[in-house]
Amino acid sequence: MRRLLLAVPTVLVLAFPAPALASESVHVKLLELNKSGASGTATLTALDNGDLKISIRSRGLVPGSPHAQHLHGSADGMDFHCPAMSADTDGDGYVSTEEGVPDYGDIFVSLTTKGDVSRASGLAVDRMPSADSKGVLSYDRTIAGADLPAGTVAHLKDLHIVQHGIDANGNDAYDMKALGESTLAKAAGLNGIPQEATNPALCGMVSGAAAGSIPVGGVATGDGSTLNRGVAGWAGYAGLALLVALGAVLVSRRRAFVLPRAER
Repeated sequence: MRRLLLAVPTVLVLAFPAPALASESVHVKLLELNKSGASGTATLTALDNGDLKISIRSRGLVPGSPHAQHLHGSADGMDFHCPAMSADTDGDGYVSTEEGVPDYGDIFVSLTTKGDVSRASGLAVDRMPSADSKGVLSYDRTIAGADLPAGTVAHLKDLHIVQHGIDANGNDAYDMKALGESTLAKAAGLNGIPQEATNPALCGMVSGAAAGSIPVGGVATGDGSTLNRGVAGWAGYAGLALLVALGAVLVSRRRAFVLPRAER
């Protein structure tokens, strides 16, 4: 009898194994920036094995064109949000990437279609998704936990999604006629990249996440002042040296930004 009683706990453990960790999803509504006319939704799912599944559906983007996209923000408790038009400090009517960074934070994860997802791939347009002929972009990828920055899954609600690439003059293409040359690319010594290609088109916060204020202390170790906005500030936030290193990729893919046949 005693042996039977001792065996009971073992039987119960075998019959009722410890439950597996459940996957957790957060949802993001992507809202237009820079009068892009675009919209979208995204779902970020933290899988029980530590991987991150991303699904994005956007519409109204520049057709047939690549759109750089990233998770922005921080896993260090800093408070970021999507920028308002007041971030347009140079008064040209558009929020550039440099002007938006103090609000939505530096690149945390590059949402490429394959390969590296670090900040180093932030402008790897050859591995960024493209919108179809109707301006619809569909993106699905599961990124291994080992390839994610520390704290990504634990701080999903603190991150934002930004998609870049607008069509300011309505000709269904990126070109120099609308907004001129990209100040971001030019600061890195790259010529011939339209400003339309690098300006943000959509930004989304996780549903239920409170919109906060610009973090004290800036994106990383800056002083949080408005002096950090602009081209000089971008060098501090994302690393100008990093952009220069990516120059070969951008230059080799420059034709992808200029779509009208007359422009080729």
